Amino acid sequence: MTDCGNHGNGGKKKFQRILAGFLVISFILLVTALMVWAILRPKKPRFVLRDVTVRAFNASVPNFLTSNFAITVSSRNPNDRIGVYYDRLDVYATYRSQQITFRTRIPPTYQGHEEVNVWSPIIDGTTVPVAPYNSLALVQDEAAGVIRLLIKIDGRVRFKLGTFITKRYHIHVKCLATIPFGSTSSCCGGAGIIVGDNAVKFQLVERCSVSI
Repeated sequence: MTDCGNHGNGGKKKFQRILAGFLVISFILLVTALMVWAILRPKKPRFVLRDVTVRAFNASVPNFLTSNFAITVSSRNPNDRIGVYYDRLDVYATYRSQQITFRTRIPPTYQGHEEVNVWSPIIDGTTVPVAPYNSLALVQDEAAGVIRLLIKIDGRVRFKLGTFITKRYHIHVKCLATIPFGSTSSCCGGAGIIVGDNAVKFQLVERCSVSI
């Protein structure tokens, strides 16, 4: 009788050699990409809050806030060889660590080398519940003439080096928006510019903090 056991073992060994070769090549490519990545030292995108237009702001109802802001924010890719994929970016406003508007999503986009993107999303919220202590603070700050909000952008990004694209990373952007209300405020550039019915635009140009 013919022993077929060796034929089975030979096929198995051949498959193992092919798999081992594939793993070695993949490992070499990964190490090479990581070495190039480390040498280039990619820099984080730079965000700037350009302006905020207040279209509605009503904190007169206790423990509720109605607001509508049109903001302009820019992002610059400081890398000359690395592109950035913004797969998701959600923008919203917070006051004393409490979210006071709904999230607005910026359409996904690719940012080339040293390229600048400018977005103008609208963030708003109607009768959004606010903690009692924050509701009182909002009324007091508005009466004093200055309200400090934090415009946040949360999302996920990928980096592109040649044909190599990284995994997705979480990105967190924080932009301080100091908004003067009325003529009683002498800070932050003074009164804004009236751009429509009950809409006032404030030029800020505040650099944002970025963490990835």
